[in-house]
Amino acid sequence: MSQDLQVAFGQFSSKGRKLLNQDFHGCMQPQGQQQQLKGIAFAVADGISSSDVSHIASENAVTGLLQDYYCTSESWTVRKSAEQVLAAINGWLYAQTLQSPFSHDFNRGYVCTLSALILRHHTAHLFHLGDSRIYRLRNGQAEQLTIDHRIVESASQSYLANAMGMKPVAEIDYQAQPLQAGDIYLLATDGVYEYVSGERIWQTIQQHPDNLDEAARLITETALAHGSADNLTIQIVMVQQLPDDAGSSPVAEWKQLPLPPELDARMEFDGYRILRNLHISSRSHVWLAEDIASGQQLALKVPSGELQGDPDYLDRFLMEEWIARRITSAHVLQPLSNTRPRNFLYTTMEYVEGQTLEQWLRDNPKPSLETVRTIIEQVARGLRAFHRMEMLHQDLKPENILIDTAGTVKIIDFGSTRVYGLNEIGLQQDESLPGTALYMAPEYFLGYGGSILSDQFSLAVLSYYMLTGQYPYGTKVARCHSAAAQRKLKYRSILQDEETEIPAWVDAAIQRACAVDPLQRYDDLFEFVHDLRHPNEEFLRRSRPPLAERNPVAFWQGIAAAEAVLVLLLVYLLLG
Repeated sequence: MSQDLQVAFGQFSSKGRKLLNQDFHGCMQPQGQQQQLKGIAFAVADGISSSDVSHIASENAVTGLLQDYYCTSESWTVRKSAEQVLAAINGWLYAQTLQSPFSHDFNRGYVCTLSALILRHHTAHLFHLGDSRIYRLRNGQAEQLTIDHRIVESASQSYLANAMGMKPVAEIDYQAQPLQAGDIYLLATDGVYEYVSGERIWQTIQQHPDNLDEAARLITETALAHGSADNLTIQIVMVQQLPDDAGSSPVAEWKQLPLPPELDARMEFDGYRILRNLHISSRSHVWLAEDIASGQQLALKVPSGELQGDPDYLDRFLMEEWIARRITSAHVLQPLSNTRPRNFLYTTMEYVEGQTLEQWLRDNPKPSLETVRTIIEQVARGLRAFHRMEMLHQDLKPENILIDTAGTVKIIDFGSTRVYGLNEIGLQQDESLPGTALYMAPEYFLGYGGSILSDQFSLAVLSYYMLTGQYPYGTKVARCHSAAAQRKLKYRSILQDEETEIPAWVDAAIQRACAVDPLQRYDDLFEFVHDLRHPNEEFLRRSRPPLAERNPVAFWQGIAAAEAVLVLLLVYLLLG
């Protein structure tokens, strides 16, 4: 049985000597798989005393983060999820001030500090704006983890330099810290930490380890006794137990279903009528089926009989549908919308009437440049949908692209897809060679993890292959397992073919997108797509490569012919 992350926590907030408590705090501790995938969240916000509405900002900052964070995709990392939510909250607070009577004085507007802590798997994720603080107590030693966003002009005068709602774009401090069992994290506003020493806080927690709410209350009382005149808020979070290295898969429940019987045409199965076979491989069987109740046609995929006893294979098999359900794009194969409970282990996806790009290229071996652009642009939109969800496809090739009868292009086969949010908690291990060697970026062969620039490389190789039927580095990339060997790789220009009608600037765009060094590729996928259709001024300034570079054989043949003519001329002159 897997071990979950376990924490104990206590919290307390008081208006202190003020008439109104402008602080706000909260926490969210989900259970089961949601805790594993999204973690446990804590947050403290502190309103500014110069504003009569900052308590509204504090409440909205904390409640908005805790509610909306858990609505973000499970495929996202903690950082992306929290920063997306905080950016939206910050924008709303900033807009509220602009629409208020305080639009010319943000010190009176919807502004607050915010410090948030999200514990997931073996990592503490910290998000911070302002001068509330996060501390960690480890082995009796206190360490301040956040930096105050406060500018001090004198001993008696200082002001906030950064806070929620203060600027149109939030400038959020983020850091990730490894967790240890026994760690204690403190989130506190300045009304507490300026008046209680770390040693006193540690002693109070030691005296009340089983009642952290009481410890939090006593710490605020100590701050009051020591002269605090501000609102006081503190949260105490004790890490009791770390989870196992290998958590449960998001599709663990599906894996408990019985394996399907052997399917055949015309048989009825789990509410579907099997029509005919679409594809059979050593890894899976795909059937065209019809939903008996609705008449809708779909692709029904069952695991290969030879691999049905392999739990890792079954996990990857089921993850394809899990991934597809988190991507919405006309250029990515979509899962079937199905509310009926499943009684066997299989997946259902939309049925696309068409052919793979591999087959299409056999039927159309020399597509026009415009046709290639149209296909590549659609594939790029599909890849962008993956990247927006913090996923890498990692196996882009003609066999994994479908073209339907209307010419719409769709990416299929997500068996090699990397999901950053799952990878972050150890549910996906990096594979050194996740895709197909001829289309894989060189960094994979050095043992590095991929990036969106790696998918760009694959898209550029696909573009090159569609235009030439060849590969930009031949088959050499897969044989280069060191940086030194990769530096010797030479791009084979499309212009070496003297009969090509491809513009030099298109060749230059492909060369940049599939550069061996990822840092030399385009920063954004759609910069490459744009340059395939619009001449880049940088490329236009380049001259056509000399013949010796474009076609070395023709160059030396020309030299030999010139020498032969010269020899014949000299013989003729000598003979008189």
